Amino acid sequence: FHVPASAEWSNLPLSGLFVEMLRRIVAVSRGVAGGSGNQPLPPIETLDGFGRLQAAPASATALLPEEAQNGIWRVDPRHPPGFYGNELVRQAVNLTNTVTEVAPLRRLPPGVRRGDLDGAGEIDLKAWLLVAALIVALIDLVIALALRGLLYGRVRRIAAGAILALLVASAAQAQTPSAGRADMDPEEFAIKATLETRLVYVRTGKTDVDDISRAGLRGLTSLLNRRTAVEAAEPLAVDVETDELAFFPLLYWPVIQEQRPLSPAAIERLNTYLHTGGTILFDTRDQGEVAADPRSGPGARRLQVLVRGLEIPPLAPVPPDHVLTKAFYLMQDFPGRFTGGALWVESREGVGDEVSSVIVGSNDYAGAWAIDNSNRPMFAAVPGGEHQRELAFRFGVNLVMYALTGNYKTDQVNVPSILERLGQ
Repeated sequence: FHVPASAEWSNLPLSGLFVEMLRRIVAVSRGVAGGSGNQPLPPIETLDGFGRLQAAPASATALLPEEAQNGIWRVDPRHPPGFYGNELVRQAVNLTNTVTEVAPLRRLPPGVRRGDLDGAGEIDLKAWLLVAALIVALIDLVIALALRGLLYGRVRRIAAGAILALLVASAAQAQTPSAGRADMDPEEFAIKATLETRLVYVRTGKTDVDDISRAGLRGLTSLLNRRTAVEAAEPLAVDVETDELAFFPLLYWPVIQEQRPLSPAAIERLNTYLHTGGTILFDTRDQGEVAADPRSGPGARRLQVLVRGLEIPPLAPVPPDHVLTKAFYLMQDFPGRFTGGALWVESREGVGDEVSSVIVGSNDYAGAWAIDNSNRPMFAAVPGGEHQRELAFRFGVNLVMYALTGNYKTDQVNVPSILERLGQ
């Protein structure tokens, strides 16, 4: 017990000092043992709507002992969260004491609309700035030719035609879409797909979803090139209705409600792909809005309709000893932008070097991997923040290694090194 060395205390006689110390010790012990005893606790400091501790507002009232339930005071407008008491006793009142479960809002007031939380986005001005620079350079060239007396007769007409052709070509280049795969002939597509290793996503036809898929695989590609021996090029988009899929060991397929049913030709192409060693990661991206049963989410229900006709084997949650838990990193959870959703793989997978042909998750993996042009994350990882994002990237690395190398990590030659990394 610390006694301040002040004039007030130094002038007290020894008996008075002892009595004052005893009084304070009893008061503090009562506050520790029984909260506030039978005395009301006035507000000292409270939290505002941004979580900042400040002086209690005039509307805050004292806590009364009879208002406590099971020794916990309930937070309400009269009792905002914060510190209550006096210089001897201080009681912390927290909002989380009364929160027993976290659940989505059941019913919203009339007139309230639901919407997805999207990134702010950006406008790519690079092409237009290059066109402007080219126009300025051409104007400068015309002025220089005019000053030298060269813009006359036939020469003037030829120069004007060349300038016009350059302007049209530049405008067409500026309007060429930069995201996804531009239309190309099959031979060009095959060359681009086979000369370099690429991560591939399925085009859904919805621009914002396809942009996120591309940004996510671009972020994962960058991490693979930095941390592993994989040397991957820019991601590629494929159309399952028209493109050849045999070039790619792994497809990332985001599931959306607006996606059209598959044609018979696409179903046959996908079945051939699955039977010849290809793997598809279906991401329903609905873990942030599902109920207790993940299979009841809107993405999961749409997936069940979308894959009708595909020869998908029975699936089961990833077991603790599955290759995905140790293909590169040792891990047991597979979060994405969200966490908590189960990851499903082929239940009979594992014979020889066989890899699960279908993997199904709901944690929005591309949303966690997505980076902008400045290599910054585009979306928040909920609720674990950057640690959760790191685990999502590690799952992506394990997934790519699993698709490229099969079940080699189950070989007995790898057991000593895995046990050493586990500390056993």
